[in-house]
Amino acid sequence: LLVHACDRYEFLYKGFDYAFSKNWDFDIPCNYYFATEVKDANIKGFRNIKSGKGEWADRLATLLRSIEEEYVLYFQEDMWLSKPVNSDLFRELFDFAHKNNTMQIKLHSSEVYTTKQTDHFIEGFNISELDNKASHFLMSHQITLWNKDFLLAQLYKKEHPWRNERKGTKRLKKLNPLIHHIDYFAENQAAEINSNQNPIKRSEYYAVSFNSMLNFNAVRFIDELKSGSLPEKEYAAELQNHYDNNLTHDGNPKPKKVDLFKKFKTWFLDTKK
Repeated sequence: LLVHACDRYEFLYKGFDYAFSKNWDFDIPCNYYFATEVKDANIKGFRNIKSGKGEWADRLATLLRSIEEEYVLYFQEDMWLSKPVNSDLFRELFDFAHKNNTMQIKLHSSEVYTTKQTDHFIEGFNISELDNKASHFLMSHQITLWNKDFLLAQLYKKEHPWRNERKGTKRLKKLNPLIHHIDYFAENQAAEINSNQNPIKRSEYYAVSFNSMLNFNAVRFIDELKSGSLPEKEYAAELQNHYDNNLTHDGNPKPKKVDLFKKFKTWFLDTKK
């Protein structure tokens, strides 16, 4: 399990740690990596590995080449779990991936995907197949079980995350690989999209960040932390301050939008000085 974090989002590490340790079962048989750039991170149950500085895709490629595992369960630091996970599902999921040599199993529900039902079920969840032509975001950075080498092949040098999702989706549509999907995580309360059979213990997470700032999804975690231990209450106060004052994760005010004409005019005048 790899959490791909960036140093500028260090403010979110405590929240990820709180939500993950509360809802995850560390008896699930895998190694746990929390990946930063150059900063140290002390996350319960995780080994901190580092990529060094660089563009998003280059950093992730460096991390993947540094670990030995064949499969990677991909998370990011702003994905905060809000419901307990089912350890039996992950044991069966890992077994299914190895036996079937899967390339990508998306584990989050979203209306951007169109799926086709199969005869395979895990804990009541149908292991569906994506209709690649009808689906969007074949390349996405939500919670997904990836074949490591297949993921590496989707990482082009110098791509930032948005370009990787956009360009990567176009590349995958041409390649047309078999992509699996399971409705396991309700991302931001998303409904199931597959034909499941009384699924057991569906989990949930919220993406708490947008444009380097906390979004409304963070409020539920702030409220939880306010009734916790003293360190949790202090962190809740910090989160509340960031949320109320539209601060970026590194504590700066929200960047002001600059008119493109004014930006060009300023640059042009500077070149004349």
